[in-house]
Amino acid sequence: MDSPDDKQPTEVQHSEHSQLPGPSRRGGQSSSKGADRALAIIGHQKIEISEEENRRILRKTDRVILVILVWVYFLQILDKSVLGYGATYGLKEDTNLSGGQYSLIGSIAPIAQLIWQPFSSYLIVKVPHRILMPVLCLGWGIAQTSMAACNDFSGLMATRFFLGLFEGGCLPLFSVITSQWYRRAEQPIRVAAWYGTNGAATIFAAAISYGLGRIESKVLREWQIIFLFVGLLTVISVPFIYWKLDNDILSARFLTEEEKPKAIERLRANQTGTGNREFKWKHVFEAALEPKTYLWFGMTLLLNVGASVTNTFGPLIINGLGFDKYKTSLLNMPFGALQTILILLASFLAQRAKIKGAILAVFMLPVLAGLIILYCVPREKSEQGALLAGYYLLAFIFAGNPLIVSWIVGNTAGTTKKSIIMSVYNAASSVGNIIGPILFNDRDAPAYKPGLRSCLGVFSALIGVILIQWANLIVLNKIQAKARVRNGKEAVVIDRSMQNHYHTTRHHENGLLQDDEEAGESEDHLGQNAFLDLTDRENDEFVYIY
Repeated sequence: MDSPDDKQPTEVQHSEHSQLPGPSRRGGQSSSKGADRALAIIGHQKIEISEEENRRILRKTDRVILVILVWVYFLQILDKSVLGYGATYGLKEDTNLSGGQYSLIGSIAPIAQLIWQPFSSYLIVKVPHRILMPVLCLGWGIAQTSMAACNDFSGLMATRFFLGLFEGGCLPLFSVITSQWYRRAEQPIRVAAWYGTNGAATIFAAAISYGLGRIESKVLREWQIIFLFVGLLTVISVPFIYWKLDNDILSARFLTEEEKPKAIERLRANQTGTGNREFKWKHVFEAALEPKTYLWFGMTLLLNVGASVTNTFGPLIINGLGFDKYKTSLLNMPFGALQTILILLASFLAQRAKIKGAILAVFMLPVLAGLIILYCVPREKSEQGALLAGYYLLAFIFAGNPLIVSWIVGNTAGTTKKSIIMSVYNAASSVGNIIGPILFNDRDAPAYKPGLRSCLGVFSALIGVILIQWANLIVLNKIQAKARVRNGKEAVVIDRSMQNHYHTTRHHENGLLQDDEEAGESEDHLGQNAFLDLTDRENDEFVYIY
């Protein structure tokens, strides 16, 4: 299914100094069978890159790849989140929703995502990204636009199902793309950049709901105008996405032929590869047998129970504090701004401190505080300020997902395995999004005490799972160190992928040497497995990050 952009360039010639001996280790392979497509351009040689060249390639990548990721993810969140605003502008009354029907409409999209995940993980590996992303975007844009034509429960359920179906591949695809273009040290901020559009979409959705909700029309209701606007905005973005996106570094039109090998070399220390089109079942089985896969699942599920509550019931919770529909829209704008600030702050701290687990656990504590406030403070007009502060503390939830995503991506190697694990992440997110709205029933409005009580238990459990995964990764690194010793290497290797400045190699008349003299000759041959599409367990040079 390769597109014309996937045509592989001729393999570069290797100098005699760049030839590396075949590995004699667990999972090592001397041939390129099943390896990344990057081997066609870089082989096993190591290429010198200056810090200036590294930064130039990074800036070019940001201007093209990151811009697309930011815009498309913004559209996905916008289309998903306007349901709550539709509810405040008469959706439930106009479509005669009763009982728990609104909660079911909020849950059907993640149900569709959950169903779609096995297919999604396969398509992410097999279909060129330049084709897959526009198709997904067009599908959910049409579904969102069609919601404006619905006049009953069944129609809303059908359109939201297809919206969830096409959105199901979005986050796994974006995570894989980020891992294939950026160094591990660069990934947290890039994930934060596109995932941070949660906040921007919340602000934008609140603003357009406030504006479009005031349009008087004899043909369309306020919620129909809102749904039409955001759906059509997505549809008209599709040609731009196809025009600008590139499948991978090999086919990147914004990089010169001289820059492409250097762009690949930048990623060598990641030990996670740059992608290929072979779906490997052994990667699937490895992911299925690893405890950390299930810990990622549990962590993501618990977090997204709370995230779904704010997306689906956020405007209704504010409305229940005694504000009208217009003030409800405006008061949700600071919530969106807080999301963006906290996402960027958490990712920045995680990148600087290089301890994602600790940052993630700490950022969940204000969420517990906010839930306690909403649960304990009575719904009285004199308490609106405290209740609103409690609701705003829930914005800390949104700092969690980008940290989990960058944590997963940084700790998973192998194209198929990354696709599988990110689909597991999305499945867990979907389950959380299914459970969250169900915990909040209309008969419990406006306080929603049973749902808040459940969420308190959920986030307490989440902190425990984070700490267990942190300990698990420490143990896995000890296992990797023992494997390196068995294979005749140093137990401890420098993880250059997590260093803020790029460290290149340089040629010496006696062979390859590292820029850092203290690294010594023990690192001369590290990195030869980087583009063989090995998993993190197969490659003993892989270093897990906490």
